Amino acid sequence: MSHASAAEGGTRLPALRPGPHQRRMDLVAVVATFGGLLFGYDTGVLNGALEPMKHDLGLNTTTEGLVVSTLLIGAAIGSLVCGRLADAIGRRKTMIILSIIFFVGTLGAVVAPGLTMMLPARFVLGLAVGGASVVVPVYLSELAPTERRGTLGGRNELAIVVGQLAAFVVNAIIASVWPPLTADNPDGHSGVWRIMLAICAIPAVCLFLGMLKMPESPRWYISKGRDDEALAVLMQVRTEDRARAEMAEVEELAQEEEASQTGGFADLAIPWVRRIMLAAIILAVAQQLTGINSVMYYGTEMLKTAGFSSSAAPIANIFMGVAAVVGSSICLFLLIDRIPRRKLILMGMVGVTVCHGLTVLSATFLPPGKIQAYAVLVFVALFVLAMQTALNVPVWVCLSELFPLRLRGFGMGLSVLILWLTNAAVGQAFPTLIKVGGIVGTYGFFFVVCALFAFLIYKTLPNTSGRSLEELEESFAAGDFR
Repeated sequence: MSHASAAEGGTRLPALRPGPHQRRMDLVAVVATFGGLLFGYDTGVLNGALEPMKHDLGLNTTTEGLVVSTLLIGAAIGSLVCGRLADAIGRRKTMIILSIIFFVGTLGAVVAPGLTMMLPARFVLGLAVGGASVVVPVYLSELAPTERRGTLGGRNELAIVVGQLAAFVVNAIIASVWPPLTADNPDGHSGVWRIMLAICAIPAVCLFLGMLKMPESPRWYISKGRDDEALAVLMQVRTEDRARAEMAEVEELAQEEEASQTGGFADLAIPWVRRIMLAAIILAVAQQLTGINSVMYYGTEMLKTAGFSSSAAPIANIFMGVAAVVGSSICLFLLIDRIPRRKLILMGMVGVTVCHGLTVLSATFLPPGKIQAYAVLVFVALFVLAMQTALNVPVWVCLSELFPLRLRGFGMGLSVLILWLTNAAVGQAFPTLIKVGGIVGTYGFFFVVCALFAFLIYKTLPNTSGRSLEELEESFAAGDFR
């Protein structure tokens, strides 16, 4: 609900004023986004740890893909289960449980003697990653004041890419201090990848200890009829007059949340519902088939294929993380509320398609060696920049806006499930793709796929920004998908 609509409904909210309550809200956001940081670190750490792990555990391209995709399948399941769990026991308790799952999964992966323990440990980590991808944004949006909801909620997406960058930097530092044992470096240290994975325990402990002192969501309290506790939480993060004025708004939001659970598969019999579900699924699949997570998971190996040495590839890979953080920051602070969602997403699809084409051209026509390697690095980093600027946050925001209130829970759940499963399929297939096709074949495939999905998005995706959910539903029901 916007500030304006709250005012129209008779709940004119007092303006936000600085004070201890705002510092408390900022602290809540910092602690909660440790969940996003863990999400990013766990999905990015294999970027440098996978090569020495392959040597120590005897992985081939199939089992290498399994180590990555097992986490993503766990994330798909975790995103479904933890949303329901958070509704049942609360957002805060669910995040405390997730911090424990992160720690247990990390410990299992660190001590794993082989795949029989590594794959279950990665699946457990995936449950936590998927849970965090759902619960952390919900927790932040329900605690944040209306005027800061977008900024505070967007911090989680920024925390994810910061976590990935942190994984790349930590991997590069550890690999420099203790060069790992690999097929290219038989004199290296064994088990270095275990240190890389173990670092993830630190933010897991921080999330656990931090959430013990954080409040529960006032919206969840109201959904359980615990209005006094909801008001007490709001008094921590608002001035007293603002907290009391917001109670009516939060109660209405709780009613909307209940209404949003009424849609289901039966609604797909309605033609316009099928149309927007198709648009959402195309958008979710397109985001993953850009190849962004192949770079985040396998960037170091990809750079070695491009011509970087085993010692230089982890350092060069840091540029991917920097590009991701810069792109997300540009989107959050400069673009997301200024450019219509559809236009921004289409610009992003064109941008990543061009970058893939330039990567293929550089790998095809430049002579092998440093020039070709650095050209591939530049164009892949530009791809990451374009992706994070126009296709990360905008896609998630658009998915949340695309469905009318009654269908939002069902529609988001189905489209995010398909997004995670597509992510898992890319993670599983990439090692074989890069081995068989090299840089030219791999990025040629992504070029064709991105061009195809840019056309499909152009044909199916309506613009969702600048109109209320009610206005969107009226337009879609009337057959207007502009």
